[in-house]
Amino acid sequence: MTDPVGGVGSSPATYTASTAVDRSDQMGKDTFLQLLVAQMRYQDPNSPTSTTEFMSQTATFTQVEKLEEIAAQNAELLALQRSLSAGALVGHAVSWTAEDGTTRSGTVSSVRFGSDGASAVVGGTEVPIGRLTEVSLPA
Repeated sequence: MTDPVGGVGSSPATYTASTAVDRSDQMGKDTFLQLLVAQMRYQDPNSPTSTTEFMSQTATFTQVEKLEEIAAQNAELLALQRSLSAGALVGHAVSWTAEDGTTRSGTVSSVRFGSDGASAVVGGTEVPIGRLTEVSLPA
């Protein structure tokens, strides 16, 4: 269930970017760990991996893990920034392109946050933030 949020600050903003990108062509930490375990399991006992090389691979694994943590924190920060920016729209005059292609305008009375992003409520109509074409102070 979504709840309207009152305005914050005086500068309106829009948002259109995605919070997450799922790229199947990149290895994650699980894939890297599986490769490392497979290498250790099937290594030649007469010529084991040197400790220097093993430490290097372990350090690389740690770097991958930390980069994933940073990416998750950035996604959370972006979501918070979007929420604050959407809340700042309350009380501002906006224009947007409706689904039938016409340009409509009105004043934002509240903002709703749903699973598909924030929507501005204008005259009882929910308008996705990405559809807004103009934001201005009320006349």
